[in-house]
Amino acid sequence: MGPLVRLLNVTKSYLSGSESEVLPLAGISFELFRGERVILLGKSGSGKSTFLNIVGGVDTPTEGQFFFDGKELTKRSQVDLAHYRRREVGFIFQSFNLFPSLTVGENVTLPLELLGISDHTQAHELLAEVGLDGYWKKFPEVLSGGEQQRVAIARALVKKPRLILADEPTGNLDQETGNSILKLIDRICLESNAALIMVTHSPDALWIAPRHYRLKSGMLIEDNYTD
Repeated sequence: MGPLVRLLNVTKSYLSGSESEVLPLAGISFELFRGERVILLGKSGSGKSTFLNIVGGVDTPTEGQFFFDGKELTKRSQVDLAHYRRREVGFIFQSFNLFPSLTVGENVTLPLELLGISDHTQAHELLAEVGLDGYWKKFPEVLSGGEQQRVAIARALVKKPRLILADEPTGNLDQETGNSILKLIDRICLESNAALIMVTHSPDALWIAPRHYRLKSGMLIEDNYTD
């Protein structure tokens, strides 16, 4: 079985100002198999978000190729990339990104609605699994930060994605709550055999993945140290 995610000589560049070229990614090659986990390190502005955006189908490479499950997505249309994101990728963000006007249940079932799935059984089961049984009709504003992140995790996983992209998922949480969120992500990844790429600055989060990489000067370097 081939890699789930494959980047082949991927470069991303863009202009900053009138003439200056920024090169956050410079000829990166990378593979990730189903169920594997990777932590991505690097200073602010090193290209971590650019890397996640390309793997998540939010952005496209300037040069090189991006494959998911053996299919090249590099030059696919925006409609195809949107379908890829909706079907295959679960995003977990530092800022939760819940819709304040929607209830917990509506936030979690939104990915299913976008896929035309009306059965909400999985959403109810996931909320119970993340310790939020009975929260279906509550609004995000009455939840703690840890509870909001649990809702965000349930929303990311409700469609059973094969790839989870987590961008500083514990960055806005205290250490105890952050550790519980990491354990939750760990358990759900194991149960669903989902691949995980997680950006973090926290040394307390490194245990969740055996492979650690650092983005530096546009290059992806294997690394087992924190900043």
